[in-house]
Amino acid sequence: MVWLRLGVAWATVAAFAVLGGAWLADLGSPLLAAGLFAWLFSVILWSAFGVVHEAEALADRLGEPYGTLILTLAIVMIEVALVAAVMLGGKQSTSLGRDTMFAVIMIVMNGLVGVGLILGGLRHHRQNYNLDGAGAYLAVIIPLTVIALIIPNFTRSTPDGSLTRLQAVSFSVLTVALYGIFLLLQTGRHRDFFAEVNLRVAEAAHGASAGSGSLARHAGLLIASILPIVLLSKSLAAILDHGIAALGAPQALGGVLIAAIVFTPEGISALKAIRRDELQRAINLCLGAVTSTVGLTVPAVLVVGLVSGQAVVLGLAPAEMALLAMTLLLSVLTFSRQGTTVLEGAVHLVVFLTYLVLIFSP
Repeated sequence: MVWLRLGVAWATVAAFAVLGGAWLADLGSPLLAAGLFAWLFSVILWSAFGVVHEAEALADRLGEPYGTLILTLAIVMIEVALVAAVMLGGKQSTSLGRDTMFAVIMIVMNGLVGVGLILGGLRHHRQNYNLDGAGAYLAVIIPLTVIALIIPNFTRSTPDGSLTRLQAVSFSVLTVALYGIFLLLQTGRHRDFFAEVNLRVAEAAHGASAGSGSLARHAGLLIASILPIVLLSKSLAAILDHGIAALGAPQALGGVLIAAIVFTPEGISALKAIRRDELQRAINLCLGAVTSTVGLTVPAVLVVGLVSGQAVVLGLAPAEMALLAMTLLLSVLTFSRQGTTVLEGAVHLVVFLTYLVLIFSP
């Protein structure tokens, strides 16, 4: 299956390298545009599953928090490639980075957390996790999201939620610095904050999932799975930009589709961990994904904007700011005490469904 997936992915890369120019020039045909989008979407999503598979194999050998760290960094790399491709190739993509980051936050911290806690609560009644680890994630997520998505609306230098060059450079440096400090603590002196509290379950799962293959082999397969996604992202971006404009769909839908491509495999991995009563691993995946997304996507998007001369709008609309504030508050309440139940999951899921409604009826 691994070699079949890689074969299909690289064959698609070769096909678009040779014929992609002619295909993308004829997007006026709805049937061709839909077919190309379905093809690329399926191949990129399948490749993303391959990235998750190889990252999980590395995780089984390296242990926490290195395993989930590798996975989240690989996923964010894909996200940055897709966002940059749409920004550089699209005509109406000034807010795509913001829409994608906000979609990731809503999908992960409300949709995925909501479904996961409901399923975990129904199966295990009450699940425990490492309180220090969840608190550390939230301590970084809150300032990162507020600086990136809320503060731009309240600065006086620009009227539209964008940043000046000085603000963009300063916020990028501060964001990367905070994320770097968090990584040093996560992999160093506070590594135990992110370890599974249920050692018996974690050790059993590790023993059951560890398979054959060296670190070098899985690392090579991981890179081989990521590269097709990066190489195909420009073609997908052109089709996505054309489709949203042709259908008159909300611009935020582009961010949702990118977030869905990137985080569907990781979301499935988190739900599997919850079913095994490994809530800490699921929290590492979910909150780690949000931390990495904001910590790395914001600087990347701002750099693309500075290099290309394209305006980058980061400030959220008022209703979205209210949703973000509610999400952060609920997350603090959810992860501020030991044990989670179905109730917390239901609350987060309601917020996620509210977000979906506001996409199409803002």
